[in-house]
Amino acid sequence: MPDETCYITTPIYYVNDKPHIGHVYTTTVCDVWARFMRFCGRDVFFLTGTDEHAAKVVDAAAERGLTAQEWADQNAAAFEAIFRRLGMTNDDFIRTSQQRHREKVTEYVKALLESGDVYLGDYEGWYDADQEEYIPASKAGEYDYQSPITGKPLVRKTEKNYFFRLSEYREALLGHFEEHGAFVLPEARRNEIIARIKDAEDVPISRTGAGDWGIRVPGDDEHTIYVWIDALFNYLTTVDTAERRRYWPPAYHLIAKDILWFHGCIWPAVLMALRKLPGYEWVGLFERLYAHSFWISEGQKMSKSLGNFIDLAAIEHYVEVYSLDMWRYFLATQGPLGATDADFAAAHFHEVYNTDLVNTVGNCASRVTAMISKYFEGATPTELLAGSRLVVGGYDWPVSAAEAVGTAMRAMEAFDLPGAIGAALALIRRVDGFINQTEPFKLAKDETKREELGAILYQCVEAVRIASLVLWPVMPEKTGRLWEALGLEIDPARQRLSDLADWGGMQPGTKVEQIALFPRIDWPQAAPA
Repeated sequence: MPDETCYITTPIYYVNDKPHIGHVYTTTVCDVWARFMRFCGRDVFFLTGTDEHAAKVVDAAAERGLTAQEWADQNAAAFEAIFRRLGMTNDDFIRTSQQRHREKVTEYVKALLESGDVYLGDYEGWYDADQEEYIPASKAGEYDYQSPITGKPLVRKTEKNYFFRLSEYREALLGHFEEHGAFVLPEARRNEIIARIKDAEDVPISRTGAGDWGIRVPGDDEHTIYVWIDALFNYLTTVDTAERRRYWPPAYHLIAKDILWFHGCIWPAVLMALRKLPGYEWVGLFERLYAHSFWISEGQKMSKSLGNFIDLAAIEHYVEVYSLDMWRYFLATQGPLGATDADFAAAHFHEVYNTDLVNTVGNCASRVTAMISKYFEGATPTELLAGSRLVVGGYDWPVSAAEAVGTAMRAMEAFDLPGAIGAALALIRRVDGFINQTEPFKLAKDETKREELGAILYQCVEAVRIASLVLWPVMPEKTGRLWEALGLEIDPARQRLSDLADWGGMQPGTKVEQIALFPRIDWPQAAPA
């Protein structure tokens, strides 16, 4: 794992409106993964950005008396601002209206035109105007001629378009799915896209009458490249430079399930088409596509009219009341990474804060640092008794800690963020159980047990230290404060998790201060208005 390059992307987000929890969620889980992998010694490139050439952007801008570029600039700035506010560590922010992107898209489409994989043809069929997606006749009937995403009626269209020869890559795609079981995750999404690929037809990739908003088809000024094909190319345009090409292919594309078709079928087929052309041999397929589910709110689909929409104001409320680290923790552990939607409920948010952070992480750190401060004047005791490590009640701490870190690393590699974080919490809960069993506060009353007391508290604080290393990617501010209280100088940008996680990193004699990481918060006063 160490020193390898790895590339992770969010989808790029439409700029027809301001950011909300859906955008923040996907970017946050990518950020946790990117931080973890950097801490493991990986050379990570983390990309996010905005998708700007949609017809909806032109319409929204016109309603406000703005040009499409002005509206895109305004909302792209809002995305960048909230991502900075929430501590995202993305290495680049791509905008599809940027010249660097436009030039590369033109280059790629020109190459596909010359190869014959893009051709001019006639389209007659159904169109989802809201999603800007063509729907095959077989699917239109299945959907009762309504958008599967918005429920709005499909539009019947007859027009001349440039097409991508998707049908030519059906068998190659299905073969790739067969050989790479984790190509699309979770499994339910994999099965869904395989079923749809079997009926894949050539797809239109251009439109006419788009004005000057978008990227022209090379050699044909009447046709504008459709927003979704333009957008898909962003993952490639950003790293198609001499300095960045080494990051390709992406380890993970993270998306929501509503854009699975574009990313799980069309995008890999386009990459296959490019790769066979001279100069593009390096353009292999991405390693994995993860299509997570949606957030609902208080048991219902999010809606501004229902007042349950988690918008920027709501996000700011949770961050201000509970801390940014708790916000990140909740998204990473309670979010819809699986095949089912996740419910964002205020009472549940509060419950997770109390159960996991106040009563588990915070309470354990406070107990351990308080006892070292009280019984050893804040100096970390030694673990050894007559030169040997103390083992009490079957608690083999070096083994337990190593297992927890190993579990976290394997889980994070598979994008199982709850599993990785859960391994750290399980180690902390084990410390609580160890304290309850050994009762150091009773040993402290017997001077002949002082060395045993010291060994027990050393094992407690060392296990907490190691657990905090796994928690750092999701809670960087709070773990940083804990490291300061433990007298540690840890720099995840320069040190590796695997080295720091070796048992015995807490040096005897190191000064420790009692710390309270997560204050109790009253309910329902903490609930959003």
